Amino acid sequence: YEGEPGKDLVTTIDMELQQKADQIVEKYLLQMKAGGSSSLLDRAFYVMMNPNTGEILSMVGKKIEYDEDTGERYIVDYSYGTFTTAYEAGSTVKAATVLSAYNEGVIKPGTVLVDQPIKLAGTEAKSSIFNRGGAIAMNDLRALEQSSNSYMFQIALKMAGVNYYYNMPLRPKADTLQRMRNGYAQFGLGVKTGIDLPGEMGGFQGVMDTPGKLLDLAIGQFDTYTPLQLAQYISTIANGGYRIQPRMLKEIRKPSSDGETLGTLVEEVKPKILNRISNTDEEIKHVQEGLRRVYIGSYGSARSKFYDTPYTAAGKTGTAEVVYFGPQKEKYGTNTLNLVHVGYAPYENPEVAYAVVIPWATTNFNTYTSYNNYIAREILDAYFELKENRAKNGLLTSTAEQP
Repeated sequence: YEGEPGKDLVTTIDMELQQKADQIVEKYLLQMKAGGSSSLLDRAFYVMMNPNTGEILSMVGKKIEYDEDTGERYIVDYSYGTFTTAYEAGSTVKAATVLSAYNEGVIKPGTVLVDQPIKLAGTEAKSSIFNRGGAIAMNDLRALEQSSNSYMFQIALKMAGVNYYYNMPLRPKADTLQRMRNGYAQFGLGVKTGIDLPGEMGGFQGVMDTPGKLLDLAIGQFDTYTPLQLAQYISTIANGGYRIQPRMLKEIRKPSSDGETLGTLVEEVKPKILNRISNTDEEIKHVQEGLRRVYIGSYGSARSKFYDTPYTAAGKTGTAEVVYFGPQKEKYGTNTLNLVHVGYAPYENPEVAYAVVIPWATTNFNTYTSYNNYIAREILDAYFELKENRAKNGLLTSTAEQP
């Protein structure tokens, strides 16, 4: 029988935005690689999705490879790494930690705890980066804004059924670890997102050989999550508590009759809600305020890059101190940092949610680098510039109905 063209697939990707995001991620990856202490750095990721529909607008992965013969460096596309590789996400998970704590009843919106070094029996003291030895009373909003490790450690202890005192032994309730992981899973952290692409991984769960690892889990330095999981997680907070399945397929259409315009619509893919988190609307709005303060508050950890945006946005930064287990096997066990950032905009009525992950960015813990924040800001600027230009030219945000 005579052959005929197959149906056309329309993807959710915004190709102009994708190209700009590609350029921005590659630019900063190469800048970081050119700096010092970057021997382990070889990749960077970015995902932007619509938090209300799950449509993936941009999915970027860049990886540095070397020619075996010449030794010359080149960049390859590694977009599929956004859902097939997983990394410790650092403080970006703290919004999930706080919301899980509300759900467990160990704190409530406005609860004040003292940020102080946490010393458990037989362990080194753990503290917030900004407070290595003092005592600062703060509520949950400031804990998110300033990224308090100590506040999150104390949440983990309360979930374990104990209240902190200096040099205390930790004997957590037997189900504490699983309850904490169940809390994160509501947001999509540590479980597959359900994206309509093959080969997705769920991340790796650490082995709790000491009870103190519960504290590491609470600040994102124990289990690993994919960049796509982080985008789904922040989308869940942005849209008011619904975990939406991310997807690349927008429409299926009949073949084009003239090779220029799209054929008639056969099927339009509808958004799919996977679950609703257990928190109340008031609790979610409270945490959203904390994430807004990260960008504009006087203690905000991303204030320097986001205080002057012409649009409103909210988010969370993350720096995870990790042990390297990447492709360079001779470097296994080296201490290094992951740089992570999640956010959404506009704050009042979110259109986009995004995640930046730069694994193994540096081995120098004394120099704080903000490339995660640079990437987040520049691509978000690009999104709103494209939106404004399209509106001026009378174009739809989606080009699916256009030649």
